[in-house]
Amino acid sequence: MSRLEPCLLLSLYTPKDEVDPVERTEEMKALIETRGGEVIELFTQKREHPDPGLYFGQGKIEEIRRYLENFHEITTVIVDAYLSPVQQRNLEEQFGRTVMDREELILEIFARHARTREARLQVELAELEYLLPRLRNLWPHLTGQQGGFNFRGPGETQLETDRRAITRRIAALKKKLLHIEKIRQTQRKGRASAFKVSIVGYTNAGKSSLLSLLSGKPLYVEDKLFATLDTTVKKVYFPQAGEVLLSDTVGFIRNLPHHLVASFKSTLEELLYSDLILEVVDVASPSWRQKMEVVEQVLTELGAGEKPRMTVFNKCDILEAGTLESLREQYNGRDDALFISVLKKDNIDTLKERLASRARISRNDTR
Repeated sequence: MSRLEPCLLLSLYTPKDEVDPVERTEEMKALIETRGGEVIELFTQKREHPDPGLYFGQGKIEEIRRYLENFHEITTVIVDAYLSPVQQRNLEEQFGRTVMDREELILEIFARHARTREARLQVELAELEYLLPRLRNLWPHLTGQQGGFNFRGPGETQLETDRRAITRRIAALKKKLLHIEKIRQTQRKGRASAFKVSIVGYTNAGKSSLLSLLSGKPLYVEDKLFATLDTTVKKVYFPQAGEVLLSDTVGFIRNLPHHLVASFKSTLEELLYSDLILEVVDVASPSWRQKMEVVEQVLTELGAGEKPRMTVFNKCDILEAGTLESLREQYNGRDDALFISVLKKDNIDTLKERLASRARISRNDTR
């Protein structure tokens, strides 16, 4: 078993924050663990707004720096925020360590988990677009080597060379992804008559497990954030309803990096062509309501907010009987909500019946 990389986690809380601090910290720890790291210590600070140069206040910077002087095994400092290139460079100079922000952390996780050619291209595109404004940070040893008017030293020359190379690669990646999108459009036309269900939800809610159970076909499933990135489509035949196409999508998360949203947009837009969106909710999570809001926000941004939807509340076997009964009363009589357990296979037959019913109604409406 490989040794986990010791990391330092930093977090800043402002009055505008809407996410519970404990929940934020637990999610970041889970992301770091997925990357292969372990949080050795957590430093937090409350401020009205982030410092434009260092993100944190000078006093907190000094406290963190003193701590790091005694823990040389910590080589990576992770900040639960999106840092500007200047803030990231300044923090690295202050700490003498690699500093990674939330976006870079998620990008690295996506890079490790991408398996298909399309997913790898999408992640590479997001990584390069993240890297482009940070190129100057990679050449600090060459600053000050520029000459007089209209003269470029070796640092500036290398910087421009790298920038042009990355810009060309970004253009090439976008061209390849456009070609894949055209192939997807052709495939989409071929299955236009089938009833299409897209499974969505916050990361690690149980989407892939549910798809595997409904289709009867094993899929890669792991209890980690973003264990699967690639959209999987499975054909399922329901008696008296015919063929139904089930597909899962990349898991959502709060503040999903905009570079990733842009890169995966063509994949996520499959939702627009669905007849039904099946939202999977990890109802055992203390913040499941907030996570549903994140999913709603992403669907709205993609233009799929008004799509017909069914919500399945997964992991009910973990809830206490009283809590589960209270929740069921809230959704009593609604055919667009169902409480299930993928692990225990509770209510899965009822879910299949409701999906088949939706498929039959859709087919009758199109005749």
